[in-house]
Amino acid sequence: MAADSIDRKAKIRYDLKKSVLLIPAIVLMVAFFIIPILLTVYYSFTNLALTGSNAKNFHFIGFENYTTMFTDPRMWASIRVTLLFLVGSLVGQSVIGFLVAYLMQRKNQAFRSFVGPCILAGWVMPEIVVALCCFAFFDTSGTMNTLLRALHLPGVKWIYGHPMLTIILANIWHGTAFSMLNYQSALGNVSSSIEEAARVDGATRLQTLFRIILPCIKDTIGTNTMLNTLSTLGVFGLIWAMTGGGPGNATTTLPIYMYYQGLKNFQLGQGTAIGMVLLFVGTLCSIVYTMILKNED
Repeated sequence: MAADSIDRKAKIRYDLKKSVLLIPAIVLMVAFFIIPILLTVYYSFTNLALTGSNAKNFHFIGFENYTTMFTDPRMWASIRVTLLFLVGSLVGQSVIGFLVAYLMQRKNQAFRSFVGPCILAGWVMPEIVVALCCFAFFDTSGTMNTLLRALHLPGVKWIYGHPMLTIILANIWHGTAFSMLNYQSALGNVSSSIEEAARVDGATRLQTLFRIILPCIKDTIGTNTMLNTLSTLGVFGLIWAMTGGGPGNATTTLPIYMYYQGLKNFQLGQGTAIGMVLLFVGTLCSIVYTMILKNED
């Protein structure tokens, strides 16, 4: 009994020592994650403002911000634009990222050393630099139209005529490298003996891809989709620098709409309420992806 008691106390002391090492991480998470979220939730139920009478009369107003927000047609237009931007970016980044990783899998080192950094360049750049590069590329007198005219094709007003397509293409260029790295790592873990066995049994390359490789990396596909969803929902600088949310409200996503309401109109209470909707959409997508992955297991 005495020996058991001594062992138990030693185990408790050991667990306490391990817990102490977690304290800095817990403090940082509480200070920079938990508290800001709780404050955002609270401010979304207040009339917090930077100017006007509300700035001097700060108080709790219940669901008024949410009622105002959901009766505003611009809010529903922003949700539609956000979902369109999200789906277009996810499909483009995932498909192109996978194709690049798959096609580079068996190329020589020199080819991989050249193509890899070219794609990574778009990812490591800040959003504002990506926006300026893409603005110059898709401008009416930019590189894209120069290439089209060289092929005797008419120029296109990318930014003003097709603003949503333009920002989706810019975001795809910006985020494809992240998907490529994830898929490169996952494809490297697929045993080549499985692919060779499938080919010996007469499977074509497409059958091997869809029936062997993709099922083997489905966890990576799910995780990559979830991470890309969260990062795409937060894209602000790229859209703001390229189109400013326009023309009209054609590219006014939820972050842009939140910026207008919170910082341009100085209604921080309404801005934080929109931020809560953005947080809800991200949380909902994460739960859906997690449930799909669990069901597949």
